[in-house]
Amino acid sequence: MPDQDVRLQHLKVWLDEQLAIVFADQGWGAVPPATLTAASSDASFRRYFRWEGGGKSFVVMDAPPPQENCKPFVDIAFLLAQAHVNVPKIYAEDLERGFLLLNDLGTQTYLDVIDGTNADDLFDKALQALLAFQQLPMVAPLPSYDVALLRRELELFPEWYVGRELSVKFDAGQQALWQRVSDQLIDSALAQPKVLVHRDYMPRNLMISEPNPGVLDFQDAVYGPVTYDVTCLFKDAFLSWPDERVRGWLADYWQQAGALGIPVQPDFEEFLRASDLMGVQRHLKVIGIFARICHRDGKPRYLADVPRFFAYIEAVLARRPELAELGELLASLRASVGVCA
Repeated sequence: MPDQDVRLQHLKVWLDEQLAIVFADQGWGAVPPATLTAASSDASFRRYFRWEGGGKSFVVMDAPPPQENCKPFVDIAFLLAQAHVNVPKIYAEDLERGFLLLNDLGTQTYLDVIDGTNADDLFDKALQALLAFQQLPMVAPLPSYDVALLRRELELFPEWYVGRELSVKFDAGQQALWQRVSDQLIDSALAQPKVLVHRDYMPRNLMISEPNPGVLDFQDAVYGPVTYDVTCLFKDAFLSWPDERVRGWLADYWQQAGALGIPVQPDFEEFLRASDLMGVQRHLKVIGIFARICHRDGKPRYLADVPRFFAYIEAVLARRPELAELGELLASLRASVGVCA
C-alpha cells in the first residue's frame, strides 16, 4: 500500500539514526552494511522487519497510529521482564510514530517446530514462563477482564460470524438463548481468581529462544481469570491435541501453580470446569474475530481455522451438560443455514 511505503521510508530513516546511537552506546563501532527484510505480519495492523548486519540482528516494529498503540507493549514488556520472562529488549522507541527497535528473539516460533515428540518439553518451558508472570503482584495500571470486556468479546460472534459470515440474524428465541449462555460464561469467568493474563498465550506467540521461550504479543494484557492463558496455550488456533494429553498438561500446571501460591481453584475438577467454560468464551470470541478479519480487513485465510474452534466447543458440550443451551443454539444455527456452523 502506498501509505505503508511512505511509512517504511520514514521507518528506515528513524532506524538508521537509532542504530547509530545503539552501536555507539554498546561500543560496537560503526553500523555495518545490513539488510532489512519483512519478518512477519499478523492479524492486526502491525508489521515487523528484521535488520541483519555484521553478525547482529534486530527486529523493528511498525505499529501505525491511530490503529495501534506501542505504549502498552513497552509498559508490559518492562513488567514481564521483572518476572524474568524472556521478552524483547527495547533499544529505541518512537511512540508517537509507532516505531520500536527490539532485540531479536529468533526466527522460529513454537508453532513452527512443535510436534508430538517435543511437545512435553516445549510446553513445560512455556508453563514455567506462565507461572513466573502469574506470580507478579497485581499493582500495574492494567485493565481488568470485567463484564464489559467479556461481553464485548462474546458479541463478536453474533455480529461478525453469525451476521456477516452466515448472513443470519438471531430470532427472539435464539437471542434469549445467547443472552443466557453469555451470562453463564461471563459469571464463570468473573468467579475465577485473578492474575496477569497475556490474552494470546499460544505457540505462535512463543519463540524458540534462549532462555526458552521468548514471549511476544503481550500488549493486550489484563488482570483476569487464572485459567485463561493456560487454556489458550493448549486450545490453539492452529493445532490441536488429544483431550487426555491436554488434561495431563493442565494437571501439571494446576499442581505447580498451587505449590507456588498462584490462586488456582483448590479442586482439580473445579479448575477443569472453569478452564472449559473459559475456553468456550474465548473460542466464540475468536470465531467472531476471524470472521471480522475476513469481512472487515480482507484476510479470509483465518476462516479456515474456524472449524477447529467449533470442535473445541463441541468437545466441551459433550462433557458439560450445563452448557446444553449453547448446543441448542448452535444446532439451530446449523439448521437455519443448512451447513455445519
